Amino acid sequence: MKQTALKLLYLSGAFDLARLLNRRRAVILTYHRFSVEGDKGTTGVRDFTEHLEYLLERYQVVSLSKLVSSLSVGESQSEKMAAITIDDGYLDAYEIAYPILARYKVPATLFAVTGFVDRACWMWPDKMRYISSRSNAKSFISNINGREKRFDLGDKTSRLEAAESVNSQLKRLDEDSREKLLARFSVDLGVELPSKAPTGYEAITWDQAREMDAAGIEISSHTQSHPVLTNCTDARLRTELNESRIRLEEMLGHSVDQFCYPNGNYNERVYREVARAGYRVAVTTDDGLVSPGDDPLRLKRVHTQQDMVHFAQSTSGFELLKEKIRKRGREDRNLFALNHAKHHAK
Repeated sequence: MKQTALKLLYLSGAFDLARLLNRRRAVILTYHRFSVEGDKGTTGVRDFTEHLEYLLERYQVVSLSKLVSSLSVGESQSEKMAAITIDDGYLDAYEIAYPILARYKVPATLFAVTGFVDRACWMWPDKMRYISSRSNAKSFISNINGREKRFDLGDKTSRLEAAESVNSQLKRLDEDSREKLLARFSVDLGVELPSKAPTGYEAITWDQAREMDAAGIEISSHTQSHPVLTNCTDARLRTELNESRIRLEEMLGHSVDQFCYPNGNYNERVYREVARAGYRVAVTTDDGLVSPGDDPLRLKRVHTQQDMVHFAQSTSGFELLKEKIRKRGREDRNLFALNHAKHHAK
């Protein structure tokens, strides 16, 4: 029923109205992985193509740097602005997303983990995905901080869901504890972890990064090794922020001043260090649209969804309007209850 109602809203033009009401606000879209068929957790070729066509018909699609510059000076835009961002720097960003972006002449920003591109590390959440997908075990019991949880490892979907559930708990731990647990899970499930990212989990190369950068895909910083920054010491935090920028500038031959918070984790300490490291722009995983005057180091983004109905809903700001209406309704009800109580107290 909910899906049917959502589709009717889409067909009725409700999302077009929401986009009109939000015309002074811009949308920054978040992507991570891509695949040909749109495997779970990825954006497929057909969906990504439809997304770009939808955006090009309704928005002025610009680079992130252009979007931020325009909003910072309060430029009046005849079209609503949108920017595309891709996190991490997986190889599929080059092999699948980049040719489609080039075909439609659409700019984008790719936030690269420099140690990942250097082949010095691979993305830690992928380690659990790799273990669960290759184990011969039919079930698995994790024990993290004394909390046991059992997972079925029947099919591809259940294995991926198990990995994501474990990763959500590992994210809360410091790096040493997380790596020790991953090593233990590797032994328990009989899967040896490669020292470098295996096929299907690998990063772009520096030659590919330079090619995309020259073609209008802004290659920007996503730290050196993708840690949870709020768990880092001050020294480690500064190293992750500064060394990644220095490495990018060395390999690309120009300055880099855009950043993406890994895992979306940041606090005031991390925020201050990002500013101190010389970044002009930083994007979060906080959901929402961007308005003129917003802090350029705390920019919200919209998480992309595959089907066009949900994609149209999220990019239009329709959910934001619904939440405003709900909030106003709650405030009105609370005010009514307060006045009612005062009246009967007399």
